[in-house]
Parts: sequence; C-alpha cells; structure tokens
Amino acid sequence: MISQNTIAQVFETARVEEVIGDFVQLKKSGSNFKGLSPFTDERSPSFMVSPVKQIWKDFSSGKGGSVVTFLMEHEHFSYPEAIKYLANKYGIEVEETERTDEEKEQASEKESMYLANEFAKDYFNNMLTKTDEGKAIGLSYFKERGFSEDTINTFQLGYSPDSWEAFTTEAIKKGYQLEFLEKTGLTIVKEEKQFDRFKGRVMFPIRSMSGRVLGFGGRILDNNNKKAAKYLNSPQSEVYDKSKVLYGIYNAKQTIAKEDNCYLVEGYTDVIQFNQSGIKNVVSSSGTALTPEQIRLINRLTKNITVLFDGDAAGMRASIRGIDLILEQGMNVKVCTFPDGEDPDSFAKNNTEEDLLLYLEENAKDFINFKASLLIEDSKNDPVKKAGLIRDMVTSISKIPEPIQREIYIKETSRIMDISEEVLFSSLAQLSAKETKDNSKKNQGKSYKQSFEVVKEPEQQKVVINRLYELERTIISLLLLYGTLEDDFEELYLTEDDDGHPKLEADTQKLKVFEKIYLDLQEDEIAFANSNFQTLYNLIISKLNLESELKIDAFINEIDPEQAKEVTSILMDDEQHVLHDWERKEIFVRDKKESIAQLVSETILSLRQHLVKLQISELMSSLKNADSEQDNSEILQDTMDYKGLELLLSQKLNRVL
Repeated sequence: MISQNTIAQVFETARVEEVIGDFVQLKKSGSNFKGLSPFTDERSPSFMVSPVKQIWKDFSSGKGGSVVTFLMEHEHFSYPEAIKYLANKYGIEVEETERTDEEKEQASEKESMYLANEFAKDYFNNMLTKTDEGKAIGLSYFKERGFSEDTINTFQLGYSPDSWEAFTTEAIKKGYQLEFLEKTGLTIVKEEKQFDRFKGRVMFPIRSMSGRVLGFGGRILDNNNKKAAKYLNSPQSEVYDKSKVLYGIYNAKQTIAKEDNCYLVEGYTDVIQFNQSGIKNVVSSSGTALTPEQIRLINRLTKNITVLFDGDAAGMRASIRGIDLILEQGMNVKVCTFPDGEDPDSFAKNNTEEDLLLYLEENAKDFINFKASLLIEDSKNDPVKKAGLIRDMVTSISKIPEPIQREIYIKETSRIMDISEEVLFSSLAQLSAKETKDNSKKNQGKSYKQSFEVVKEPEQQKVVINRLYELERTIISLLLLYGTLEDDFEELYLTEDDDGHPKLEADTQKLKVFEKIYLDLQEDEIAFANSNFQTLYNLIISKLNLESELKIDAFINEIDPEQAKEVTSILMDDEQHVLHDWERKEIFVRDKKESIAQLVSETILSLRQHLVKLQISELMSSLKNADSEQDNSEILQDTMDYKGLELLLSQKLNRVL
C-alpha cells in the first residue's frame, strides 16, 4: 500500500494540464485548455482541462475527474499505478507499506500481464548488458547498428538467450504465473511443454503512450535459420493490440506536440536512429499496415504527419495507401523519400542532425506532388496511364473532409497535370455521388424486407426535464463554485400594511453562499430526492463548516468515482461556452458572480415552490381517489394552505427576479 503522505504529496505537486498534455495536444482557451477527445473519434474539440480547478471533462464521452482519474480512464491504470506514475514523473519518492497476500491476489488479470511484461523488459535488458552471451551477440549487434549506451537505455533494448526456456524458468522462479506468461505471448505452452517465444533474438519493448510495456518485437540474429521470421511480434492480447500501438510514441509524444509534426517511419531501428540523431518526434507502425487507430493516436498530439519512405519504389507504392487513411482523418500529410539504397535508419546514421533536418525540410512534398512525381514516369506518353494517375489523385483528394482544402488540392492537381479544374471538380463530384450511392445500397439491403410495409410516422419525442433533479443539481453547483463567496442576501417577510392587507418587506443579511443555502434548507427541513446529491451536500457543508474552504482537487479524490464524475460535470458546465466560442459569435455569457445572491435566492425559492406544487398534486390526487362519504375537510384545508404558500412563494420569486 502507498502511504497517505506520498498520495498527498502527489496531489499537491501534479498539474493536470501537464500530465494530460503528454497524451493530448492542448490549446489555451481563456483560463482553460481544450483539445480533441482521447476517448472518442471526433474532429471538433470537446475535451476541456481546467488548471484552476485541477480537473478535466470530456463532453463527448461524459468522462471527467482529476489527474488520477484521467490516467485510470486513459491508460487503464489502477489507483496505485496512477499514483506511482505521477510520483515518477515529478520525482517523488514512493513510501509503501507491505501488501497482504489477499491484496496481492486481488490484482487484476490485465495487471498481472502488465507486470509480466515489465519483468520481461528488465530481464531482457539485463541479459543484454550483464551476461557474456548477451554482450557477445546482442550488444555487439546494437553497437554495429551504431546505437550508444544511452540510446540502448532510453529504449530499454534487450536480448533473449538462445535457450528454449531460460526466460520462462526465471519468470516462474520469481513468482510470475505461467498462465499470464502464456497470455502475454512471452511463453508458448504446448502439450504441457513450455518454451520461450523470443529465443535467440534482440528485443524491442513496445510501450504505450504512458510508458507501460504492452508487448515486444524480436529480431533474429541467426542468418542460417531460413525458416524463422526475421522479426517476431507479441501476439494479440488483452494488453497488446498492434493496430492501436505506435512504436516510439512514449519517447516522441512531447516533441511531437512541441514541434507540431510527427515523422512516421516503418521499422524499430528507424525510430531509434532518428532519436539518437536528435530528432525525437518520430514513431513507427512496427512493420504493419497503417491503421485509423494509429493515426488517431498521432492526431491527439498534432495535425501534421510527414511519412518517410526509403528509395524502394515498389515499397512506396505498397505503402502509399496509408496516405488516404491519414487524409480521411482530416490531417495534413507530407511525404519524404530518401536516395536509392538509403532508408531512414542508414541516412540518419550517416548524417548530422543539421544535415538530416535540412534534407527533410527541402525534400518533404505534399501528397499531390509526391503522387505525381512517383507515378508520372510510368504514365509518360501514355494517355490511359496518365488518366489513371489523375483519377488516383482525385480519389485521394475526395478523402479530405475539409471542403476548402479539397478545392486547393484540386487547383494544385490541375496545375501539375495540365488539366482543367472543371473536369477535376466533375470527377470529384462523381466520386462523392458514387460513395453516397454505395452507402445507400448498403442501408437499403439491410431494410429490404421492410420496404413494402406501411410505416407509421413516429411521433416527435418530447424531452422530459426533471425539474427537481435540475434544481438540486444547481444547489450543489452553487456550493462547489461559490460556497465561500460572501454577498448581501435579501430576506422577504410577510407583514400587513395599515389597511390590513398582506405585503412583503425586505431585510438584508450578509452571508456566505453555503450559510444561506444551509439555513434556508434547514428551516424547511428539505432533504434531497437524489441520494447522490444528498451525500454530496452533506460532505460539502461539513467541509465548509469545518475548514471554511473547499479544495476541489483534494475533494474529488476523497469521494467515490461516480460522485467525482458528477462533481466534475457540474464544475465544467460553465466552460462549455468556451468550446463553442460563443463570444466570437457575439453571444456573451453573463458571469454568475455578478448576481450570485439573486441566483441563490431564485434557486431556493424555485425548489420550495416546486416541492409545494408536488405536495398539492399529491393532495389533489388523494381527494380524487377518496371515498365520497369520507370526511375530506382536513385534506381540503391542507390543499388551501399549500395553495396560499404557493402564491406567497410566487410573489417572493417575482420580486427576486
């Protein structure tokens, strides 16, 4: 167990905008930051981070909370892991008490797999740097590639001994269960026999954006073994999905966001060599075809991708399909190729950082110019091939969701290929129409059976607003946002004038918001209908009475996750107008602080009035269902009394408004 002292220190030190900024590209928006949701596939920002409140809210998925909640949601950390991650990030020493056997057993299956991978990473690295076999075979290979000791440590490279079960035996000896070694793919189990998957290979740990080891890539060094695959990856598992992972993202994420560009290469050594050369904003799809999930991972950090290809034209044509996927995500893509016989690894190894950067700057082309330069040689003096090339370019342009960008690329294609814009726009329109038709056919096929049925037009669904829920939620909101704010509150009393007619008289009191709310609700003995709100109300009032302040970040971490989610949602409601940029549209949102006394009084009076109306409705219902011979005078009197109270509350509310 992690000590409370360490947890308190972590919460005091960690900054939500710094931590989330490692995973999402955040842009300043007033006093907050906004960005694309890391939980949903979206084009417009709906993710908000508040440095003042030290909380975040994702309006597209409904998730929200503290810095720890984000790590638990995004990286699937357990609570202790999130604390340890933050402690490591901010250089805080973790004080731990011994865990009981029961606590150890409670570790999840996923967690056990992560722990097995973490052990494997350390084991392989130790084999590489501290054993004779590892130094002679693995380390000498990495040195030949030109990798320094610092680089080897940065990427935690390793070596798996050329023995059938050296790793598995050691892992079991250290207490790791064979079940989880098999599920991660580190060990292969067949007919009660077990052996190491990565026998005799140099090892590349594949890490998540937060640094967790998800799986491994292993390269064989025995050139005589023709049957064995040159590269071998961990199999698909609960913790490793190769379509959602980018090699090097952990080391590259901060530089990608800072430089606002990501270099995309094909292999592990390309990433490592670039990083060693000083260019750190580089990732790899690990030899697999590029996927939309991998592109979205980059999209969180930057809108700009530069794809790097070696000089092999056939390889480039095979990989060019990934460019359309990048365009579909609304991203900007450039392409850079290296001279014949060179790849990113060799070119970075043989050039200085300055020369490498200069080459990338001078040779990176937008995708239209790249496609034209790649295929134009094939289509020279062949009208049919040239037409095919133009169609290919227009197809790529059709993938771009932004109309202005599409038009600019159409004009560029017209210039390069010497063809009229009208023809290209016509071709683009045909492609769009065909895509719409194809989608329509798919949907039509699904609903063919119902095509001849008479379908009744559905009635428009009415949005039912739970007034009581909204009023109780507003009270919690006022306590959280303005609980300690002091203001002049007008108290209204019913008196009589000289002629004996009832009238309202006012008396002003200076109170804090939480005092006003507490006294008014206490006077009427009002309890919240929503149990979650009642619990939050009790906790907030208790905090404010005892400590005279409410530290939001600390409070969120003291309550259970469901309550924390509700609190975050309430606190960030006022920030939504920033996402919609209403002020730029000349819609100005009034600051609640300007009229807090009015807002508090209005909310409490509205709550009272609503509860009275509910009571009247209940009495009227009981009258309706009562026996005609029964004496209902008491119910009638109660109804009249509540009607009088409702009228009085309406008068008070009108005066406040």
